[in-house]
Amino acid sequence: MQLKDLLLGLGLVSSAWAQLADTSDYPIGPLTTSDEKWAVKVCDITDYGAVADGETDASTAIVDAFNACSSGGVVNIPLGTFALENWVTLSGGTAWAINLEGIIVRTGTAGGNMIYIEHSTDFEIYSSRGEGAVQGYGYVFHEQGEYGPRILRLYDVTNFAIHDIALVDSPAFHLTLDTCNQGEVYNMIIRGGNEGGLDGIDLWGFDLHVHDVEVTNKDECVTVKSPANHILVEDIYCNWSGGCAMGSLGVDTDISKVVYQNIYTVNSNQMFMFKSNGGNGTVTEVTLQNFIGHENAYSLYIDAYWTDETLAAGDGVLYNSITFNNWTGTCENGATRPPLYVLCPSTQPCTNIIIEDFAMWTESGSTEYYKCADAWGSGYCLHAGSEHTEYGTTTSTLTTAPSGYSAPTMPGQLTAGLGLTASIPIPTVPNTFFPGATPATARVYGS
Repeated sequence: MQLKDLLLGLGLVSSAWAQLADTSDYPIGPLTTSDEKWAVKVCDITDYGAVADGETDASTAIVDAFNACSSGGVVNIPLGTFALENWVTLSGGTAWAINLEGIIVRTGTAGGNMIYIEHSTDFEIYSSRGEGAVQGYGYVFHEQGEYGPRILRLYDVTNFAIHDIALVDSPAFHLTLDTCNQGEVYNMIIRGGNEGGLDGIDLWGFDLHVHDVEVTNKDECVTVKSPANHILVEDIYCNWSGGCAMGSLGVDTDISKVVYQNIYTVNSNQMFMFKSNGGNGTVTEVTLQNFIGHENAYSLYIDAYWTDETLAAGDGVLYNSITFNNWTGTCENGATRPPLYVLCPSTQPCTNIIIEDFAMWTESGSTEYYKCADAWGSGYCLHAGSEHTEYGTTTSTLTTAPSGYSAPTMPGQLTAGLGLTASIPIPTVPNTFFPGATPATARVYGS
């Protein structure tokens, strides 16, 4: 019996942990330990022609090393700087890993994905020294008003882990988990430029656990997209970012059993946003708890009329059984943008929304307001009852700070976004991601 199963039986496991599928049937993460993979075979890319000079293209060497170790073993990228002029697609593979001790730097200019891993199982990418990184040099594109490739994309990968590495200055999205299952992402830092379209982590799939990650950019911090179920996101530090979100949601939305907890957000667009415009389908059984924010434009935000998204066919996504609990801290200006803003589709009103223990106050001025429309449930400006029909906008104004709004801060808070005209330095992966919390998994050697 695994630890989680024992605690579940005793009633001692948190509801958030229980949000993941039963690990006895759906184990999360690699099925084979990294030590076992090292013992099978090691395929060092320098043995296949890679040169750590920061100029020689290492793409063929990485593919050749993968082909040699794809049935079991470790593709080793040793200390040094390796250039990637052509992108790498690694398809298939079982019981294998990439150990990124050194640094991969982008030298190519194509679009797409610098590193693309698909149809794989029992996979791990990590840095055994805790210092490995991919440097995308996205500023070269951004100073020209352009976008380039994503850094890392996984598609149809099962039983995997990504940890103890840095993804820096991506020309587009940093990490995408596309239709992936039973995976874990942790002990990471992502540093991107101060611009939209440079998402930190986008994910959709089944039974995914993302925790202990710091993200800097000006778009998605850690965002769930459709379809997705059994997702746990916790201990996240959105440090000058767009903030966490769910969406954009459109036709045939299918999201359920999602928990975000212990989320710290500073100088971001929002603490959490549900975003859609038309569409259909359902978002249900979602819990967002233990959120701390400081100086964010928006805080708690459902926007079913998000005009940055093209209007999709349908009466609107149904937001049902969503609980917000224990939100504290400050917003940038609560009289300009309400820290509590629930705007649901008039043709598909939200149902069973619960907002409790919400204590956010404004950094600027001495008033703030809450705003709700077509949102049914309990708490603050929501409408109580079971009618679930359309109604007009309701607001309430606060002229004194709510009790208990004061919240701690995190070390290393950025006071400005990272530039788009110069290289972003590779940072050290931190050892803390939420006030008072210790990472669930210890850092690897050398951290």
